[in-house]
Amino acid sequence: MGKPPLRRKGAGLATMASKGANNLHTVDMSEQEQAEVRLDFARLKQEHADFDAAINAMIAVGCDTLQIQRMKKKKLVIKDKLRAIEDRIIPDIIA
Repeated sequence: MGKPPLRRKGAGLATMASKGANNLHTVDMSEQEQAEVRLDFARLKQEHADFDAAINAMIAVGCDTLQIQRMKKKKLVIKDKLRAIEDRIIPDIIA
């Protein structure tokens, strides 16, 4: 197996996945595991977008700022999970 490509900062899994599933370099993952990870990533990405839309709607309506802050915190937790999945699939290479 060849070396995985260097990971660029800001190069998200969604961008790389859009180029084709074969471009994803995984470490010791079966096809089934890769598919599950991609599904988890897609689900979390959609959930992140949903939180973003909900937060924007709450701001537009003028909801309680504490409630908005809680939603933002949940959105950040999802973003952390997305980064963790990216790190599992595209490991950093130390030069």
